[in-house]
Amino acid sequence: MKEVQTSCGCGCAASRGTELAAVAVGAQMAAAAETPESALTGDTVREQSKIAYREGEEAAGGIAGIKDRAGMIKIPGGAFRMGTDDKNVFSLDGEGPSRLVTIDPFYIDETAVTNAQFLAFVDATGYVTEAEQYGWSFVFHLYVPERLRPCVTSVVQNAPWWWNVAGAYWGAPEGPGTSIEDRLSHPAVHISWHDASAYAKWAGKRLPTEAEWEYAARGGLDGKRYPWGDELTPDGEHRCNIWQGTFPRVNEVEDGYEGTAPARSFEPNDFGLYNMAGNVWEWCSDWFSPEYHRSGESVNPRGAAGGETRTLKGGSYLCHQSYCNRYRIAARTSNTPDSSTGHMGFRCAADA
Repeated sequence: MKEVQTSCGCGCAASRGTELAAVAVGAQMAAAAETPESALTGDTVREQSKIAYREGEEAAGGIAGIKDRAGMIKIPGGAFRMGTDDKNVFSLDGEGPSRLVTIDPFYIDETAVTNAQFLAFVDATGYVTEAEQYGWSFVFHLYVPERLRPCVTSVVQNAPWWWNVAGAYWGAPEGPGTSIEDRLSHPAVHISWHDASAYAKWAGKRLPTEAEWEYAARGGLDGKRYPWGDELTPDGEHRCNIWQGTFPRVNEVEDGYEGTAPARSFEPNDFGLYNMAGNVWEWCSDWFSPEYHRSGESVNPRGAAGGETRTLKGGSYLCHQSYCNRYRIAARTSNTPDSSTGHMGFRCAADA
């Protein structure tokens, strides 16, 4: 698979195209993860899925057309300032400059798609995610169970907190033996862009464009950093699920959630949408480009015509101001459309 460098050099969105490093005795993992050396050896072999991705995609497409608008919010059309002129941003991500963009009315899910919803999709279609087909996915090092640590043999070279865990997928988020049984109301994770698109098609929906997603996240507020305003914790109140503490070793869990939070956590924004900052990264339909917005459409922009990575918005429970404050509305990152991690999910949109 071709190596692709995502826009997020800090490693907040590990890619299947990212160069992996074999785990060995060394200071890199010890410093990053503080994990015993003996826990970093073993075999990661897992049988590949017997159902091809194409078969799953065809099954998903064959049951499309449900078109249920329950759980969706109709967003009024209008013009808004997209992006930011803030100085303390990631310039290479193409966040700025701010520009006037006009959006037609559309629907968007109140929440990220939950494990319960994704389970219904899988039960109806037999769909097999790309994480299952590859036989592995990326899991944040602190969440890998002790019994599975000896089986981890590779990590992301430039972000060694991402471990390649055999058997990790949406239904076993931390690897074999783990479960979503007590997380059915949480967002589904280890979802690739292709997986998200297949679900959306089955549900009679689609993925939102980046412009739609950002317009919806702002909830009618003009130029604010977060869905509720410019201050991260107004009056000391946590409004989103992100990392508190020293990344990547100590999470002080001041917001109440160590990993994912239920999809309806915290107060919704003024459009009634939950967790538009933090919790899980959310796929958009657009190909990622840091330059498209400088010359692209200003009315219902759809993103670049092509590319190697797709756009993600919203940040996740692993974002921290010290290295990745991409939980801001204007922030963005990208990943290859076949990639999956323990902090990437999605929500759907639909035409009004």
